[in-house]
Amino acid sequence: MSDLATLEKSILDQIASAADEAALEAVRVSALGKKGSISALLATLGKMSPDERKTEGAKINLAKDAVTQALAARRDVLKAAALDARLAAETIDVTLPLRDAPAETGRIHPLSQVFDEVNTIFADMGFAIAEGPDIETDDYNFTKLNFPEGHPAREMHDTFFFNPKQDPGSGAGAGGSRMLLRTHTSPVQVRTMLSQKPPIRIICPGRTYRIDSDATHTPQFHQVEGLVIDKGSHLGHLKWILHEFCKAFFEVDHINMRFRPSFFPFTEPSLEVDIQCRRDKGEIRFGEGEDWMEILGCGMVHPNVLRACGIDPDVYQGFAWGMGLDRITMLKYGIADLRQLFENDIRWLNHYGFKPLDIPTIAGGLSS
Repeated sequence: MSDLATLEKSILDQIASAADEAALEAVRVSALGKKGSISALLATLGKMSPDERKTEGAKINLAKDAVTQALAARRDVLKAAALDARLAAETIDVTLPLRDAPAETGRIHPLSQVFDEVNTIFADMGFAIAEGPDIETDDYNFTKLNFPEGHPAREMHDTFFFNPKQDPGSGAGAGGSRMLLRTHTSPVQVRTMLSQKPPIRIICPGRTYRIDSDATHTPQFHQVEGLVIDKGSHLGHLKWILHEFCKAFFEVDHINMRFRPSFFPFTEPSLEVDIQCRRDKGEIRFGEGEDWMEILGCGMVHPNVLRACGIDPDVYQGFAWGMGLDRITMLKYGIADLRQLFENDIRWLNHYGFKPLDIPTIAGGLSS
């Protein structure tokens, strides 16, 4: 066998044994590159006689063509094998379940859900929703609500006061009133009575603030208060509203309630409300049992409050009530520690939270 035939066979064997495209490229460069073995043979043609060049040139070019075709064929085989390996490695099992949509994985905080539940119940009774600022004046938060000067609720240990605004002329606070973070949503009632003529029927849900923190108190919490002002309003109406609310909110057909005398500066008479419940193995069930639990305070609006808000107490009377939304959230959904409502623990929210599209309705159920 001639040297050319031996070289051709050696190159073809290397091509056939190339394991990947990188190895195949190395064979191509060693054979057909500028310093390749076949390229070196082609370079010798210039030193040959015309007859030798014609004969040897044809042989070398035939060998070059055979190597080129073998390289192309092997490259196609290696590309196909690489594609098959990639497809096998990147296989997707289309039978696997899809990821849950955001509407399924997201959760509504129990407090937000209870806000909606409370608003839904009272809206069904014909109440409007009133709102007001978190930062209030001492006048709206205390004075117009019949809190006398020196009342304990005005003291620093209960209320977040702002520094007094200084009047360059007198050195007194602006208008004689100091700003504070509202301690209840009652200032919304004051603002409503000052801006709206009776009859009035509103609820006032929102954030409130007091200097207190433990398992059942937080510095910032939530309340909902209600107010009805009309010429014929009386305690019978108040009792019916609260009874219907408790039945709807706790989703029971019947619930016993008892009203105990109490004292609030802004109502007279004032009442505390207890509801029937049964405590069993750490659970509280409403509408059954022989135990009682206090949930809210209420009463007839004090004539001094009506008078301070520009309403004639000889013509109109009304009633009001207030309850902690955090507290009734804990009672309804079995949350043991109030502080958990504010810890932003995604595991806790996944357990107690509600699906975004589970909108509470009277007909469809509040928490279903």
